[in-house]
Amino acid sequence: VFSKLKARLGGRLRFFVSGAAPLSKEIGEFFASANIMILEGYGLTETSPLMTVNRLDGFKFGTVGMPVDRVEVKVAEDGEILNRGPNTMKGYFKDEAATKEAIDDDGWLYTGDIGEFDEDGFLKITDRKKNLIVTSGGKNVAPAPLENALLASRYAEQCLVIGDRRRFVSALIVPSFESLEAWAHEKGIIFKDHEDLVGNGEVKTLFEDEVAHAMKDFAQYEIVKKFALLPSEWTIAENELTPTLKVKRRIVEEKYRETIDSVYAEERS
Repeated sequence: VFSKLKARLGGRLRFFVSGAAPLSKEIGEFFASANIMILEGYGLTETSPLMTVNRLDGFKFGTVGMPVDRVEVKVAEDGEILNRGPNTMKGYFKDEAATKEAIDDDGWLYTGDIGEFDEDGFLKITDRKKNLIVTSGGKNVAPAPLENALLASRYAEQCLVIGDRRRFVSALIVPSFESLEAWAHEKGIIFKDHEDLVGNGEVKTLFEDEVAHAMKDFAQYEIVKKFALLPSEWTIAENELTPTLKVKRRIVEEKYRETIDSVYAEERS
């Protein structure tokens, strides 16, 4: 099986380098088990564009590796990742105000990303700073790790974790309808359409189990306590996704405001 997979990739592949979006730890481990190494890196256009990367002789799945030669990377007190070095841009073209906001007097570029170094010096990206959720109890929650955990389920296609200024964290989940419909047919569940399917009690129980499993390694204040299942996928055409298929958080939250409010209203009742 693995030889056929390698052949489809050209047969002479030494390794991949990935970036731009998080690589699931499980995906990295799977391909490595087939002797197909994916080395994840990290950087911005403003950092030309590399800051850190895993190496063949030093890698750790679930991280973006260590800083490249001559490049300094540190994490500020609030968790923001900073970069300084010959790779850092001199500034934004004809925009001194934006440049001064991005680069401090000591030459540190503020990336807008939140992360941490592990005990071995490998950098982990947690989330975008602007995406951080601050609950009404004052807890900072990074939604990306929660969303990645939820999307590891075969029954989840898209999701958005929410909870800013709320009492607890919740989520909007778009099921993987191909998998969910197959499961429903096996269970003898009769449904007319996707809306009928996501409203089924057995389906909700299935997702309660999937969510509970996905949240088992998170702190109590981080876990997704409630969720709503949506009957249709988010798309670029509906302005819910970017051209690179990232969810437009504010657009989706506003579009499903009533659904979100109902999730929290259920808790009060």
